[in-house]
Amino acid sequence: MNGITTRLHWTDQPYKWHINDGEEVFVVLDGVVEMLYRIDGQEKTTTLQAGDIFYASMGTEHVAHPQGEARVLVVETAGSV
Repeated sequence: MNGITTRLHWTDQPYKWHINDGEEVFVVLDGVVEMLYRIDGQEKTTTLQAGDIFYASMGTEHVAHPQGEARVLVVETAGSV
């Protein structure tokens, strides 16, 4: 898909804070994920449940914290963290 990757993840551990070099779409397929992100230096959070989508524009610092087991679909630029 012209440099875009689509990956299915099973996770029960927090990711690390990161900034993608492109856009990212994060879809919760099963479970609950707390998504933390920073806008203008202020930390914000949203709780994602099955069917919810988080869109991170280029340069958005963010980290996903699954609440127990979660299955997520991540669409992002190939080679992103």
